Amino acid sequence: MRPIRDVHVSEPGLVVIDVAGFDDDTVFAFQAAIARTWGTSTAERTTRDAGQPGVRLRMYTDLRQVLEEATSPAPSAT
Repeated sequence: MRPIRDVHVSEPGLVVIDVAGFDDDTVFAFQAAIARTWGTSTAERTTRDAGQPGVRLRMYTDLRQVLEEATSPAPSAT
C-alpha cells in the first residue's frame, strides 16, 4: 500500500484504515459497517500483495461526521 500522507490525518478525527481480509466480501462488509456510522471515502476495489494471501483495502474516515442513521434511537419493541 502507498504511504499515508499528512493531509489524510491533518486534523483530529481523521483516520486512515488499512483492512486486510480473506476475500473481497469480507473487507467490503467491514467497509460498509464503518460507512454506516461515519463519513467514509469508500473504495470500489481491493488490492492483492504478490505472494501474500488475502486482499487489502484502504479507507479514509472522518470520525467527526457521525451519520444520522447511526445516531437514530432504536425502535421500541411492542
